[in-house]
Amino acid sequence: MLQHTVRRGDTVARVAAVYGLTPGHVIQGNPWAAGQEYLIPGQVLFLPSAPRARYAPAEGESPEEIAGRLGVSLEELERFNPGLSPGSGAAPHPLWVMPPPASRSMVRLRGEYGPAHLEEDLERLAGKYAAIRVETIGTSVMGKPLRAVRIGKGPRLLHVNAALHANEWLTAPALLAFIEQYAEAFAAGGSWNGRPVRHWYRNWTLCAVPMANPDGVELVQEGAGEDHPRRTELLRWNGGRRSFRHWKANVSGVDLGDQFPAYWEEERKRRGRIGPAPSDYGGAAPLCEPEAAALAALCQSAPPDIAVSLHSQGREIYWNYRGMEPGESAGLANRLAAASGYRAVELTGSDAGFKDWFILKFGRPGFTVELGLGRNPLPPEEFEDMVLETGQILAELMKN
Repeated sequence: MLQHTVRRGDTVARVAAVYGLTPGHVIQGNPWAAGQEYLIPGQVLFLPSAPRARYAPAEGESPEEIAGRLGVSLEELERFNPGLSPGSGAAPHPLWVMPPPASRSMVRLRGEYGPAHLEEDLERLAGKYAAIRVETIGTSVMGKPLRAVRIGKGPRLLHVNAALHANEWLTAPALLAFIEQYAEAFAAGGSWNGRPVRHWYRNWTLCAVPMANPDGVELVQEGAGEDHPRRTELLRWNGGRRSFRHWKANVSGVDLGDQFPAYWEEERKRRGRIGPAPSDYGGAAPLCEPEAAALAALCQSAPPDIAVSLHSQGREIYWNYRGMEPGESAGLANRLAAASGYRAVELTGSDAGFKDWFILKFGRPGFTVELGLGRNPLPPEEFEDMVLETGQILAELMKN
């Protein structure tokens, strides 16, 4: 069996992705790993060889034909089947070993999607697509850059943020994957699912903050190990639990979804939290946390025409706030629901959220979208659907 020595940032899912395995295969070879919340640097994992699909070629089938039909790389096909070569005709072996399908996408899940993956993908996307511009709008509590991505040169501005809650991190790659698809379609002069991307680009500027809470995301995925500078406080705020999978707040124990100056005091009383916690503590004051302050400053510097905050889960769209939303909001929400298959919901008894503040501050349409269905963190199987549904919602907003 292969051996893998755990390094900082490794998780079962990330190790599995590197070796072409499933997390279940890793656990099967290392049952002890199922009994601890996070891997610890220095631990050794014993890994089976990756199980590979097999293919029985028909008479006369060539490597080129099979690679094209099954969506795999010809080079990888040859690597897994020594002796095959282009133009060689039928396979010299009765069964071919199939490599995993080649992915055309830069933004994809390699286990849990964390801040390091985001940085890597943003650099690659900006390098490949001239339409994509990346900027830094601030830094997190732990000093991680807060990135904004822009695409389009239109006069109307659409703001979208994701992963404001730490255990809702799957919203970050869902948003960025849609932006990649948009940029790819624009570069090719094509469309996105039949939608005219050149119209979007000409009429709208999409400004996205894919991961508004990078410290919290990293905490959910990797835990507070021995070298974490806030380990003692985090464990105390977490009630002594070593698992942070349920954690929504930032690394200071402040729920960024309760940080905005929209009846903040009333929400604080309703929540009843008086100190740092995994969720529902709104902080010492509105916008006291750098992540929330950066989002507010970004919107204030150039007020968007429409704003969307992506959360999970529930497949719902919240569109109102204390009757202050503009008259068009209900109709827009119904259109978004029809486009995505979600449910438009009139929400009451909630304050201090990003959407609430945006509507109160600017009097323009703002939406909270609860992507996917299940229990946070949502399973990777939800990812592809979330990418499509994110795109359907944003495409509907940029239609006019």
